[in-house]
Amino acid sequence: MFKLKEVQKIPVPDRVKRALKEILGEHNVLDDQMDRLLYSYDATRIQSPPDVVVIPENEEQVKKIVKVCYEEDIPVTPRGAGSGYTGGALPVKGGVLISFEKMDRILEIDEDNAVARVEPGVVTYKLQQAVEKRGLFYPPDPASYKFCTLGGNVAENAGGPRCVKYGVTRDFVMELNTVIHTGEIIHTGKATLKDVAGYDLTRLLIGSEGTLGIFTGITLKLIPKPKAKKTVKAIYMDIESVGKTVKDIFKAGISPSALEFMDKLAINAVEDFGHFGLPRDAEVILLIEVDGHPKAIEDEIVEVARICEMNGAKVEIAKTDAEAEKLWEARRALSPAVAKLARTKINEDIVFQRSYLPEALPKLREIGKKYNLKMVNFGHIGDGNVHANFMINGLDPDEVARAEKAVEEVFELALHYGGSITGEHGVGITKAEFMKKQFGSAEMDMMRKIKKVFDPKDLINPGKMDID
Repeated sequence: MFKLKEVQKIPVPDRVKRALKEILGEHNVLDDQMDRLLYSYDATRIQSPPDVVVIPENEEQVKKIVKVCYEEDIPVTPRGAGSGYTGGALPVKGGVLISFEKMDRILEIDEDNAVARVEPGVVTYKLQQAVEKRGLFYPPDPASYKFCTLGGNVAENAGGPRCVKYGVTRDFVMELNTVIHTGEIIHTGKATLKDVAGYDLTRLLIGSEGTLGIFTGITLKLIPKPKAKKTVKAIYMDIESVGKTVKDIFKAGISPSALEFMDKLAINAVEDFGHFGLPRDAEVILLIEVDGHPKAIEDEIVEVARICEMNGAKVEIAKTDAEAEKLWEARRALSPAVAKLARTKINEDIVFQRSYLPEALPKLREIGKKYNLKMVNFGHIGDGNVHANFMINGLDPDEVARAEKAVEEVFELALHYGGSITGEHGVGITKAEFMKKQFGSAEMDMMRKIKKVFDPKDLINPGKMDID
């Protein structure tokens, strides 16, 4: 179980607080104990309070905040909705936390060029609703999409169920405005479908977890909204067949818009949580969605059902949109449902290459048995992204030690099969020590040099990703 290392917190001098109040107004600079406490958490439940919270309302204010803080050697940490699972938005060295809750405007939806220009505090679901009213579609859909923000999504390169077909956040970011350590804005990317001029700084910034600069403007690619969709529920009594089913679906030339799985403990947790009508005796359930033209998806959903049945599943095709939505409500309820199983949830979002799933999934389950831990597995199996959750009390030192060993083996298993230690949650502070398992010394050294170029004093979201 992750423990935050003791580091020297950097206080914000009164003269800096006065300067920040001149920039933002007193109502947007918070430094009393309760306010600092409210901004000291993310979804990890690890606590690390800032010295001051500032709430800018526009890009110009962000530039001035960063310039003042950098000149005064004060750490700056950007924060969206605080929904991250790896501590990426925690101000681990104190200083100033920048909350983007008031920079939440959709600036433009350009239907002719199919792009949206937004501020970083826009909630993902708000953008999705706005563009779908115009027949457009923004696919990335992290589980927290109803409250997470687009700035945080870009910082973490967020994923979600639909990413198996459409790609992750990175595949939809066209331009970024980013405040760098000098207080200047760099504009990267172009709102065009083609652009190969220079180094791709936009892609470097996406997924950098706010360690290179602070986003103030984002241009996102949109696509036409699919005309129809269909959902299959496939019920399995063994886990090996699930990995083979996934391989067979893609080999058949079908690209599902979502391909999710949940194991027995996950199924029963969801049923206890919301009574969705899922079969408690199932070993694994797959939820598979296809979308596109109504005539095309009729053929595809029948073929998906046939493949599932061929691999031993009992299959049901949702007859109505309401029936399908109930299945996806069950999937979206998984995280809060599983959290009720124990006092502490250790949630790892590893990735396997799809071809190894039939072999890797049973071995993943064996890790929980080996260490006598309650282990719940679910996730985006269509792109090999599995959420391995260890449910522990957190008070028993022996149980905590077993969980720590189990997590390490989970990472080793993912890397053994050509995967990654994280598919969408990022590294932050909780996975930082494992970066050296995935990357060699040359790669780590290169990342540190990149950090140094963007942040010479190590004050922009410091203490993250083990690249300081």
